[in-house]
Amino acid sequence: MTAENETPLDTMSTDDLKGLIEIANLVGAARDAMSDEIVTRMSGVMSEGLHLLDRLTRNEGLMQLLQVLDRPDSQNLLIALSEAIHVSSQEIAAAPPAKGGITCLLRVARDPGTLEGIRFLASLGQHMSHSLREQHRHGCEPAYK
Repeated sequence: MTAENETPLDTMSTDDLKGLIEIANLVGAARDAMSDEIVTRMSGVMSEGLHLLDRLTRNEGLMQLLQVLDRPDSQNLLIALSEAIHVSSQEIAAAPPAKGGITCLLRVARDPGTLEGIRFLASLGQHMSHSLREQHRHGCEPAYK
């Protein structure tokens, strides 16, 4: 047989043909598995997913939050927050219940991390209050962009 008369199948190795047979078997199995019920369920899930995506993308507040969360400093904050939640949950679970009282409160207040946490929450509260007041004054437009 000359090169002019060869078909693509003539030039394929046995391994290539086995691979094609496996792919054909996979496609056949997938086609057999696609019953009307599965197709209906899949289309329902896709429809609900698109509806949810549409509602999420129309939410201006969520879109602004996603833009802020895309900043490197916000991502660092989220990483620190997730690590803090993990470590704190382990510490609280392993520690005996607090006895309470003023002495216990003073011991916690002396911890440098306590002051940093209070400063962070105070700053967050201050900026959130300012933003809410500005939104109210300007017809619910965000103060920070």
